[in-house]
Amino acid sequence: MKIVLKAVALAALALPLVSCATITRGTNDVFVVETDPIGAKVVTTNGFTCDATPCSFKMPRKSEFQVTISKPGYKTWTGNVTNKVAGGGGAAMAGNVLVGGIIGAAVDGSNGSMLDLVPNPLVVKLEKEE
Repeated sequence: MKIVLKAVALAALALPLVSCATITRGTNDVFVVETDPIGAKVVTTNGFTCDATPCSFKMPRKSEFQVTISKPGYKTWTGNVTNKVAGGGGAAMAGNVLVGGIIGAAVDGSNGSMLDLVPNPLVVKLEKEE
C-alpha cells in the first residue's frame, strides 16, 4: 500500500510539470515553399536555402524571417513569415491551465510550441520579367 501511495504522490507532483504543446506539437514546424513555376531558388534570412521549389524546411515554430524567391526570367519576390498561436497550441495551453500546470504553461509559452508559422505553406506565383 505504501508503494502505491508513493507512486500516486509522485504522479501528482509531476502532473503540473507537463507541457502539453511541447509534448504533442514539438518546438519545430515544417515550413513549405511552393512556386508557380516550380524550380525557383529560396533563401531565408534565418539561414535556410533550397535550389529548386517545391521545398520544405524544419525550423523553430517561433521563427520570424524574410523569404526571397528568385528564378531567371522572373521578378524576385520577397515576403515575411511570422507566427501565431495555433488552434492546437491554444488547446494545449488550456490543458495546462485546467490541469494546474503553471510550469508547463510557462514552458509552452516560451519555447514556441503553441505557435504555427504563417503563411505555411507559402505559395507564390512568380511574375515574368518584361
